Amino acid sequence: MSLAVVILTHNEERHIARAIASVAAIASEIFVVDSFSTDRTVALARAHGATVLQSNFINYARQFQWALDNAPITASWIMRLDADEVIEPDLAARIRSELPQLSPEIVGVSLKRKHIFLGRWIRHGGRYPLVLLRIWRRGHGRIENRWMDEHMIVWGGRTVTFDGGFCDHNLNDLTFFTDKHNRYATREAIDIINQRRRLFSRDVDLTEKSSRQAAIKRWIKERLYNRIPYQISVPAYFLFRMFFQFGFLDGKQGLVYHGLQGLWYRFLVGAKVDELEAAIAHLDDPAAVRAELRRLTGLAIEP
Repeated sequence: MSLAVVILTHNEERHIARAIASVAAIASEIFVVDSFSTDRTVALARAHGATVLQSNFINYARQFQWALDNAPITASWIMRLDADEVIEPDLAARIRSELPQLSPEIVGVSLKRKHIFLGRWIRHGGRYPLVLLRIWRRGHGRIENRWMDEHMIVWGGRTVTFDGGFCDHNLNDLTFFTDKHNRYATREAIDIINQRRRLFSRDVDLTEKSSRQAAIKRWIKERLYNRIPYQISVPAYFLFRMFFQFGFLDGKQGLVYHGLQGLWYRFLVGAKVDELEAAIAHLDDPAAVRAELRRLTGLAIEP
């Protein structure tokens, strides 16, 4: 195996050892790129054999691309793994046996991610499987430059999908979940405003080669969903998830998850877009708009 695994961290002491352990049998190199954690993340990562680099965090896309540009990666393949994700033994075995045998025309591998929430696998509501390109040949991939919903972009060949256990299982509580999604909502609102106003460069390279599922979802979101008033689109989307995509079958935990992620979060994004649009309505100069959005959000918004 010649596989480098790259993990971004900030105060991930609850997850980092588990994530590293899940890829220890398949990774020839493990790089943890930390944004100056104040807990035991760095010590635990080093204790479990990872090489740790540190860089100031602006957003996920820039931090991950910094990792690709600066980590001393020598492996032929690279895997993107979040600190709260796990590669389960069956998928690890498939990667170990099949990745070295892929023909040169294969430049990327997608995985089918499942989500564990409050101890339950969320199987419905359009949440499984989420097909994400997470492994690619070195020199054939980069991450999209976006504030939210960033995907890997690959070139120079085609991709395949591996079946097997790939799990997003965050062990933190609901306060952490809602705080995180509050921050996500601000970032997504910035992307939506930029889609409308073209305030800074916008990455539009996601294609079906990288992820057909993700490309279709983004087309629907940007061409249809974001153009409908959120007071209408959000309840309609929630009902679609709960009934047409059978989210009600996910039980009590599923109701909490779909309610927070599919209703509350989406409504919050729409409300934040309205709030920010009202705050910049009197400004015409793009530089002045970017400056005001930086002041309001604390995000490093650049041309």
